[in-house]
Amino acid sequence: MTGMTHLPPPDSLERLFQSLALLDAIMSPEWEYRYYSFDAHWGPGETMGSMRNGSGDSLFALFNDHGCFLKGFSHEHQADHLGAEAFYKHVPEDFAVGVVEPAFSPNNVTFCYWRRRNDGEWNDSGVELSKGDDPDGSAFLLLGLDGKPETYQAFACEYYEAEVPLDPVAAIFAHGRLTEDIVRALNPEISIERLQADIAEIGYGV
Repeated sequence: MTGMTHLPPPDSLERLFQSLALLDAIMSPEWEYRYYSFDAHWGPGETMGSMRNGSGDSLFALFNDHGCFLKGFSHEHQADHLGAEAFYKHVPEDFAVGVVEPAFSPNNVTFCYWRRRNDGEWNDSGVELSKGDDPDGSAFLLLGLDGKPETYQAFACEYYEAEVPLDPVAAIFAHGRLTEDIVRALNPEISIERLQADIAEIGYGV
């Protein structure tokens, strides 16, 4: 089983990364403690979503006019007999920049997916994996990208050790108008004014 079975199409995944990044910005004003981030100004015609869990695992998603390139690394699922080139050899030219982007740590990879905007499904590198429920770590690392507010609520309650109400999470997942009530329901110590730089970087509401 791999994690790409529940991934939404590129447009929906991009919006989901924005929601997750904004929620983490609200829950954790300190950037270094956040799981999710999103840069709406990554490059000309490009945006970028990422996840780092502080345990050496990471996920990077590059969005452009063609679709989405996504690569992940699970430190517990490294295959010593496979070089990084095995995961990238079938990546289309449309996403070639993602393969060599230094910020994505291209040599650290245990799975690689991509999907053009007119594709009916996600594609993978075709690397032969060992047997098991999660041979490349993707099922675990992509669990938070199922698009369900309840999934983020459960994660945030545990990770931030706080009570996280579902309604404001759902409102941000729906890309509704961000209000002071929504922000303070999630974190009474922060305001929309303090979030302005994060909102601009994430591009939420644009």
